[in-house]
Amino acid sequence: MADDVYIDPTRASFDAFKALARDTPIHMLNLLRFRPIADYPAGHSHAGRGLSGAQAYDEYGRASHAIFTRVGGCIVWRGRMECMVTGPQDKHWELAFIAAYPNAAAFLAMIKDPDYQSAVVHRQAAVLTSRLIRFAPLATGAGFGA
Repeated sequence: MADDVYIDPTRASFDAFKALARDTPIHMLNLLRFRPIADYPAGHSHAGRGLSGAQAYDEYGRASHAIFTRVGGCIVWRGRMECMVTGPQDKHWELAFIAAYPNAAAFLAMIKDPDYQSAVVHRQAAVLTSRLIRFAPLATGAGFGA
């Protein structure tokens, strides 16, 4: 596996996530690059269909939407990358979005849900590499200061 391929969290990074406060709102920045052709496990009902990674990710969105909204999740920002202004010029993200959750416990409830665990197969088939970064939301306004 290449050094820059990340699809699922490592045990250490997931443990770090769980060690943080669970009762405060969180924002999860998602950066995604898709496979040209989705890579489903053998025997999965979508295997061999020739879906693109983007199409498989759309299927993940449809399959996980009810669980995501049931735990209080919502998308607060979504965008398509146009160019890298500061950073490595060889990195490109096909989709970026911020998912807001009322708290980390809601996120954990979502990923433990059996229906979500069935849906995440589409994400794993779709994604070539990704980044998922937890943030504590801060007040917004006109300035850049903290």
